[in-house]
Order: sequence, then structure tokens, then C-alpha cells
Amino acid sequence: MIRAYKFLLRPTVRQQQALAEMLRDHCSLYNGALQERRDAYRHNSKISIKYGGQSAQLKEIRAFDPERQGRWSFSSQQATLRRLDKAFQAFFKRVKAGLTPGYPRFKGVGHFDTVAFPKDGDGCRWDSTPNDRQTHVRLQGVGHVRVHQHRSVRGRVKTISIKREGRRWYVVLACDEVPAEPLPATGSIVGIDMGTVHFFTDSGGAHKPNPRFLEAMADELTAAQQHLSMFPKRTRRRTKKHRAAARKVAKLHAKIRRQRLDHHHKTALSLVRENDVIGHEKLNMAGMTKSPQPKPDPDNDSAFLSNGAAAKAGLNKSILDAGWGQFLAILANKAESAGRRVIAVDARNTSRTCPLAAGGCGHVAKENRATQSKFECVKCGFVENADTVGALNVLHRAGLVLCDGA
Repeated sequence: MIRAYKFLLRPTVRQQQALAEMLRDHCSLYNGALQERRDAYRHNSKISIKYGGQSAQLKEIRAFDPERQGRWSFSSQQATLRRLDKAFQAFFKRVKAGLTPGYPRFKGVGHFDTVAFPKDGDGCRWDSTPNDRQTHVRLQGVGHVRVHQHRSVRGRVKTISIKREGRRWYVVLACDEVPAEPLPATGSIVGIDMGTVHFFTDSGGAHKPNPRFLEAMADELTAAQQHLSMFPKRTRRRTKKHRAAARKVAKLHAKIRRQRLDHHHKTALSLVRENDVIGHEKLNMAGMTKSPQPKPDPDNDSAFLSNGAAAKAGLNKSILDAGWGQFLAILANKAESAGRRVIAVDARNTSRTCPLAAGGCGHVAKENRATQSKFECVKCGFVENADTVGALNVLHRAGLVLCDGA
């Protein structure tokens, strides 16, 4: 089993400067490799430059610029070139699929925030001791950086990444061969229905409140963004006041992100501890949060009809604020570690089907959903909360999957 660990770094002032220089130089390498690919294609479209050729040039680049490129780990620079190669592979894959391709872009220094070390001991060494909260990570060109290790690391450290978030620095460890820690069986199986009014509703009828972290900080965030927008574009990134305003906005977004992540971890852990099997809807987050296409007016070629874009934007914002995708990914990881099972079932008509799991008739009809919160079967008269009905149908479909597997 593979598990990721993320720990806060506590670098000195000089180490912070060295870390920033490391990101800057890797960003320069990324942009230089991208420019080489673009120039080669413009001069001759038959020439295709790939990772192998650019990786072979690293020795010459390091020898030519030892102050900037020669001081960093060779393998980390190869990882940066692989990162660019993956971006091009994804680009060509979208082209072949007929999707909007999105050509790889140059990275600004402020947007290149991660350097990866593919192997522990090659330019980066994790010096961890069990239950030691003041361990260190050794980085080539930076030195031994103190780490706040808030929990023990299990398994074998495979890759190490250094990540910048605002003014904070983190080390991210990817470990394999992590032993599972099975929890005792509870004999319980539950279905959950994700929502925006409630974070989720389980098949027992319990509603988990939706904290709405973005909405709670909307006023403060709006004020910070309005203050940032006061600076003219020609002065941006040139004054201390603009940089301070940008840091304020980034700090608020980081706080919201941490609050949401903490909520997801605690909620998922509670579900895993209380249930052996957890069923949920299989959600297509990209499709659910996609903005509707404008509809042309047949009577006026230059006009468009209203397509509910404003209402859909509000719904999209609520869905993204809830963070269903992140929560379900965390739930799956925790369940695997605890020896539990998570089953994703077909989400179609879960809130329009009279639930067999609660003695309903199984009739499917759009009219069964009387209101947003009320379910009333038009065939047998079964009445229940619509979210609870959705969770009951998820539970029933998860039970069918279990029976088929058995």
C-alpha cells in the first residue's frame, strides 16, 4: 500500500533563500526545455524533442552554469524534465481525443512551487527516527532542514518532494510497503448521499452539517480581493503594497483549504471507524461543475438566450466549496488502510427511486421528488426526506455489489 505524508519544514533564513533559489532554477530549466521544444517545432515540424534528448543535455547545462544549475541534484532536474514531458504527453492525448488541447505554458517563478526527488538518498535524504518530532531532511545545495514531524512515518520512503505554499515550506513523502492497520469489524454497512445543504446524509437519516468554509470567509476574502484589484496592472508586482495585498488573498485561500482538508480527514475517519462497508455515488466532478454553453437566439443571430448560467455558477461554487472529490479520495485511502471497503455505485435516479431498503416499491419517477427536500412516491405513497432516500438507494446498490462479489 502507498501512503503520502506531508510535514511542515522549519528552515532558517538562509535555507529559505536557498529553497527559493532552488525553485527559481528548476523553473528556469523547465521554461528553457519548453522553449527548446517550441523552437524546434517552429523551425521544422518533423523534429520531435523528447525527454531522453533533453535529459542527455543536463551534463552540459550543469557544466555551463555551475552556479545556478550545477549546485542542485541531477535526479531532481531529471524529474523536472519528466514533468514537462508528461505535460506534452497529456497535450497530445487531448489532441487525439478531439478535446481542447491546452498547450503547455511557461511557468512564472511564483507558480512553480514543487521540486521532486525521485529517490531517497539521491540529492535528498530523509533522516527520520521513530516518534521524533524534530527530525531533519537533507537537501543538496540547501543543507539539513528541520522538519516538524507530527506523526511517525511507516513503510519505505520512495520519493520526496519539497513544496512551497505561500510563505510555508513542506516536505511530502511518498511511501510504499506501508502495512495495513485493520480495525475490528463492526458489522455495519452505510450508504451516504453527498449534498450542498448537508455535507452528506447517511442511510440512517443522519445529516452531516456542511461547514461552508468559503462562504463563511466570503466577506473577508471579497474585501482582500477588492483591495488587490485597486492596484493598476502597470504597477503590479512592483510595489510592496501590491505584494502584501496578494499575500493576504493567498493566505485566506490557504486557510480555507486547510480547514476543508481537516474537516474531510476527520469526517472520513469517523465513517471508517464506525462502518465496515461504505457506499457512495460515483460522481463525475468535472461534468457536474461544468458551465452550460450559451444558447443562440434563433430570432437574433447576434444574441443569446438565457441558459441559467448564473444559477449554475452558484451551484458549482457550492459543490467546489464542499470538496466532494477530495473527501471521497481521502475516504478511499483511509478505508484501504483500515481494511474497510468503499463501494462507488451508479448515481442515476438515486433520489427518484422509491427505496426498497426501507420497504418502498422501487418505482422510479421524476414526480417522486415532490420538492428539493421531500420525497413522496406517486405509486405507493412512501414519504421520506429526499437525501435520506438517496442514501438508502446507495445502500441498496452497494449491497447488491457485495452480493455479486460474494
